[in-house]
Amino acid sequence: MAKPNIVTIDLNFQNKTQAIASYLIKQQDAVVLIESGPGSTLSALEAGLAKEGLSPRDVTHVLLTHIHLDHAGAAGWFSRQGAEIYVHPNGAPHLLNPEKLIASATRIYGDRMQTLWGEFLPVEQNQLKVPQDAEEISIGNLKFTAINTPGHAEHHYSYLLEDVCFSGDVGGVRIPGFPYLRAPMPPPELHFGRWRESLARLRSLKFSRIAPTHFGIFEDVDWQLNQLGEVLDTTEKWLETVMAADPSAEMLREQFEHWMDEQSREIGLSDEVVKAYALANPLGMGADGLMRYWKKFRTG
Repeated sequence: MAKPNIVTIDLNFQNKTQAIASYLIKQQDAVVLIESGPGSTLSALEAGLAKEGLSPRDVTHVLLTHIHLDHAGAAGWFSRQGAEIYVHPNGAPHLLNPEKLIASATRIYGDRMQTLWGEFLPVEQNQLKVPQDAEEISIGNLKFTAINTPGHAEHHYSYLLEDVCFSGDVGGVRIPGFPYLRAPMPPPELHFGRWRESLARLRSLKFSRIAPTHFGIFEDVDWQLNQLGEVLDTTEKWLETVMAADPSAEMLREQFEHWMDEQSREIGLSDEVVKAYALANPLGMGADGLMRYWKKFRTG
């Protein structure tokens, strides 16, 4: 049987290309999306589907890597169009009842919530599917495997389809055209040790292509996973150094943003690419995740 055709739909988040992807796989009667994206990008997703001769009501299944708003915000809407929604067991309760998730995000984003993320509807209970780790998900002739990959979040799955791994955020954030990636490190569940274990597990699976949600499908899998491991190591060492001075959360944000800006300049990233990285991986949130990790796991 022919390899499944994977279409990368650019969700044009905040009018920026190559920030958030939704991956479309169509085979016979199955129309599968990896990630719904946020509610704010539904029009871009509908336009991407229309290019393939499809409408949202044609989507049969949505596989979410995790429940952060940029990945799963439109899942409830898709459940109301008839799609089955697949998610990690730890994320499922928050999709059925998203009040806590919305309240947590509102503390971070305030009055920008609607502009950034749009509407976040609960997933219809009879449309929610909760696979277990290493479970095979058969959708027509397509066979996906859910791989538990914590580190970025405790509710994170990567999905394996033949030679491709849809890595969500645990495979890093990488904009096409640049030999550079970042590790998205939001609170409250960032954990370096668990993330390294997830990378080791992904390496053991021997796939030949990796598709992070931010952004695109890459064939240099070893480089990406090894580079991400180096980023985790370098960042944890940097954190150990700066936390010796016991900075405030605001100071840590400033220092982290300055450090990331230095990296961007060193490799010559354009302002447009820096903007795409910032939208896919907000640096202030990364600093907050680092502070939370430090207090919870290193000094707790």
